[in-house]
Amino acid sequence: MTQDQTPTVRRNDDTHRYELTDATGTLLGFAEFRPAGDHAVMLPHTEVTPGHEGEGLGSLLARAALDDIRAQGKHAVPMCPFIAAYIREHREYVDLVQPEQRGVFRL
Repeated sequence: MTQDQTPTVRRNDDTHRYELTDATGTLLGFAEFRPAGDHAVMLPHTEVTPGHEGEGLGSLLARAALDDIRAQGKHAVPMCPFIAAYIREHREYVDLVQPEQRGVFRL
């Protein structure tokens, strides 16, 4: 993708998803989210549109979702195996998972 085709991620509270779209508004992928009490957000599923796997879009979604959860001052519950693996590989996000839950997700 060229610079002007850089995908964007936005939180869609109506669908409970972080949605990744291209410059034309075409959906390229999403990460679902659900409130988990008042202080946490569960991330149960992440999906990239077939044909766009391997382009780093899942990582873009994970980073945007985790950054947004951090900005909200909440914890993340990474039920999605992809999000949990992303946190394992990007240790700067481990603090978003409550300490007592880190072992569950092998963090």
